[in-house]
Amino acid sequence: MPTQGIYTIVTNLPIARDVYELALTGDTTALSRPGQFVNIQLNGLYLRRPISVCRREQGRMTLVYKVVGAGTRQMAGMRPGETLDLLVGLGNGFDVAPARGKSIALVGGGAGLPPLVGLMETLAGERVTCALGFASAEDVFYETLLRSLGADVAVCTMDGTAGMKGLVTDALKTMAYDYYFACGPKAMLKAVHGLGGDGQLSFEERMGCGFGACMGCTCQTLAGNKRVCLEGPVFFSGEVSCECFR
Repeated sequence: MPTQGIYTIVTNLPIARDVYELALTGDTTALSRPGQFVNIQLNGLYLRRPISVCRREQGRMTLVYKVVGAGTRQMAGMRPGETLDLLVGLGNGFDVAPARGKSIALVGGGAGLPPLVGLMETLAGERVTCALGFASAEDVFYETLLRSLGADVAVCTMDGTAGMKGLVTDALKTMAYDYYFACGPKAMLKAVHGLGGDGQLSFEERMGCGFGACMGCTCQTLAGNKRVCLEGPVFFSGEVSCECFR
């Protein structure tokens, strides 16, 4: 069950262009799966900001966010020792059971890739390759971290300034895998889904409440209408319809 609490900032550091890594201490018992998210209350802003959990351990979590608006700009200015009001343990995370014993591909696009770090930790001992896509070399992060966790990593940039030039699906097409997990913008998820195969996709969506009450993030799947914040953000590839990418 989700919980609400006050969390203390330990570090809040830039790790790529406009991308920050935020470490917090507090109650993490509501986090049960990689791919879940928190909802952050910020001063002067009515709606909470949903941010995926990158890594979690007892009493500590790491979030990664990209500065794109008023909320994330406010977050970027916060310092160690300050506190944040969070709703924790939201969303339906990744289910690793179907991937056990298979060749696994993790596919991450830009600021959407952080949940794959916690997923990689959960998949320790499995055969994992990662395809990571960014706009430019200035945007690349966590390549070294994922390698240190045991993954083979391929980086793509749209301008060719780091790794392979092209889209993340260009790298994915060169990989042999039986199952995939993908997290990133909808255009990337659509391209990955279009390649076929079994897997799970984590969707980014605007959310009003974050826990299924307002129905504002409902999308149409092959299994009927589902809320990205509650039944998602992770969906199995077999239930995803073209309407999910609108």
